[in-house]
Formats: sequence, C-alpha cells, structure tokens
Amino acid sequence: MTSTKEIIKYLSSVSVDCSKIDLLKIKYRPLICPFDKLLQYADTAESAFDIGCGSGQFCSLLAKFSPVKKIFGIEISETLVSNARELNKSFAGQKEIRFEVFDGKTLPAEIGEYDLVYMNDVYHHVPSADQQQMIRTIYKSMKSGGRLIMKDINAKHPFVIFNKLHDLVFAGEIGKETGFENMKNLLTESGFKIEDAFTQTIFVYPHYLIVARK
Repeated sequence: MTSTKEIIKYLSSVSVDCSKIDLLKIKYRPLICPFDKLLQYADTAESAFDIGCGSGQFCSLLAKFSPVKKIFGIEISETLVSNARELNKSFAGQKEIRFEVFDGKTLPAEIGEYDLVYMNDVYHHVPSADQQQMIRTIYKSMKSGGRLIMKDINAKHPFVIFNKLHDLVFAGEIGKETGFENMKNLLTESGFKIEDAFTQTIFVYPHYLIVARK
C-alpha cells in the first residue's frame, strides 16, 4: 500500500500555477485525509471517476500510484478544473485522463463506463435538499458491478465541529455532514451493497469510508 509519506513526497514535488490556498490543499491535504486508504481500492481497477475532483490532486495520485489507466474528474469550479488539467498534464500519453466542469447535479453519461466512482469529501458540500437524490442518481448512472468509494466526515462525532470551522475558513460555508450509520443506510436504500466500511480520525477530522457495489 502506498504510504502517506510517499504521497506527501510526491505532491510536494509537483508544480502548478494556482492560488496559494489551492496549492496548500494540493500539497498538504494528505496530512488530514486518508488518501492511502482510498488508493488501495484502485489496486485491481482499470478506470476511476472522481466526482468533485477539486484541483485534481487525488486523480494525480491515482495516475501516479495505481494501475488505473482511465481517469475522469468533474468539478463545479472552472478554476479548479484548470488546476487539475495543469497538475495532471505530465501523465499525457501514459494515462487517459480528463477533467470537465459540471453543474453539481447532472452526471456525464460516461460515468457508466468506470469501474470505480470516488466521492471524497464532497457530500457535505451538497445542499441538504439534494443529498439523497444525488446518491440515487449516482447509483442509476453507474455500471452494474461498479464500486462507489464514499469518503466524508462523520456528523455524529463531536469533532465534526472542527470540519465545520475548516470549511468556514477555506470554503466560506458550513458543511452539511451526515452520520456514518445514516450514510450506510442511505446507500443500502438506494440499491448499493456495502462491501467495506470504517471510521478513522486523523488529528481532529473524523472520517468515514464506505465501499459500496452496485
């Protein structure tokens, strides 16, 4: 398994022309997010789709450290998509990798071609009224046998307050987190079968990770 140390070393070496805040997120987010665990689910996959890919940091890790050959990231911010394209340009000719802007609701039809669908710290940024429908839309859009890798913040942990402060500072909003058990129930009710699920607190960030197969 790729270690956090290896991930940080790689991201510290990359160069991208972006804002200081975006650069800090790219280089140092592995200190507070279990990217090592997220990567291990790509060990036997050929393709991965990243919903809410941000500046393309995790897609870059997939390209660098996994056998995945085909990667597609979508994001609502044109600036972040531009960052992602620049960050991953060195993989041109080695991997099939692309990034597109989306409206936050309508998923590209191509998502149905991918083995893995990642949703990493995105769910709590989705408006509360749209959250359940988004999970149902993802299920309907994925191919049979595909796996959803859902990583988010556990609303039922007292440390959730630290993530709310984090989002207020870096995103200018208050997160709409949901609980670990609530998310498992929602995924099951939407048709998914849970294959793996666990919680992990890193510093003051109470994560949960759920692997669900269609």
